[in-house]
Amino acid sequence: MSLQKLDIYHVRNLTQATLYPAKKINLIYGNNASGKSSILEAIHLLGRANSFRSTTVKNVIQLTYNELTVSGKVRFSNSHVSTLGIQHDGKNLQIRIDEETRYARSDLAYALPIQLIHPKSYQLIDAGPQLRREFIDWGVFNQHPDFLNNWRHFKKALNHRNALLKTRRVIELNVWNHELQQYGTIVAEYRKQYLAELTPFFLTITQQFLELENLELKLLQGWDEESLLLDKLIEDQEKDLRYGFTHSGPHRADFQLMYESRKAKDFVSRGQLKLLVLSLKLAQVEHLLSNGFHSGCVLIDDAVAELDFTSRTKLLEFLEAMDVQVFMTATEKNEFGDVGQHKMFHVKHGVVTED
Repeated sequence: MSLQKLDIYHVRNLTQATLYPAKKINLIYGNNASGKSSILEAIHLLGRANSFRSTTVKNVIQLTYNELTVSGKVRFSNSHVSTLGIQHDGKNLQIRIDEETRYARSDLAYALPIQLIHPKSYQLIDAGPQLRREFIDWGVFNQHPDFLNNWRHFKKALNHRNALLKTRRVIELNVWNHELQQYGTIVAEYRKQYLAELTPFFLTITQQFLELENLELKLLQGWDEESLLLDKLIEDQEKDLRYGFTHSGPHRADFQLMYESRKAKDFVSRGQLKLLVLSLKLAQVEHLLSNGFHSGCVLIDDAVAELDFTSRTKLLEFLEAMDVQVFMTATEKNEFGDVGQHKMFHVKHGVVTED
């Protein structure tokens, strides 16, 4: 799939902008604070109903307006065209898909899958485990429609159990222990299967960017793999009661990128680490495409500027060969290097023009 048209109203300094993107590569350049990243933010809002630059959408709305609106036309591989739209006033969100009101953000996510790569993406390997859990769950969510429902059941059970722990209502714990066992095991199995399937894609892509051997993605599911989650919950009960929260389960999961059986973040250079993260992100998209999933949008915000010329060229060549639509920002035209068929957009003081 690809965005055929994008309309943006009142997103940061973009009062109004209309773009007719290319099916493959779209390059957006302009000075800092010109509004180029706001275009990517608008696409992210359209696909996920949230911002990657702010914790609240209220901060994204242009100061002199009360709400923002983003809409787009999406063409799928079967030539079907869908119209997506969101409107947000900082508190209330309205979602429209093909002229029908929807209430689930997941509907947008399935209609317009977004893979984001920006400077903070490089924290994926060396930051806390929450980012890595979100990374895995994004992949599973797009591949298995029933994952979200199981994950929600697990979160509900976890919240109930933690509430009981805080009030020390021990008798009721058994019911929620079994709920956690049921749905927590399903979530963990999905993640385990996904990471195993993702690994060969990651290794193949990594070889194009780096000369590193013996890389491994290792899942830590959140409790001892040799034990049932139920047994671990019972074993941890006194500790959980003492601290008032559940110590074991998929909510404590993580994965490690290993190099020569050691944590890669401790032994590779900063530049190599960035390329490893790029490889992980692109591997997710390639994995989806290989499973017959319709393609989505890859948003790359000022990320190539941190790569050397050789790595940047390899990345652009790889993106051109992928069956995805790409939106990439930079401050100068020459940062993009030699790109094949593409569209170029210039942003200046919130005004977007096609070169």
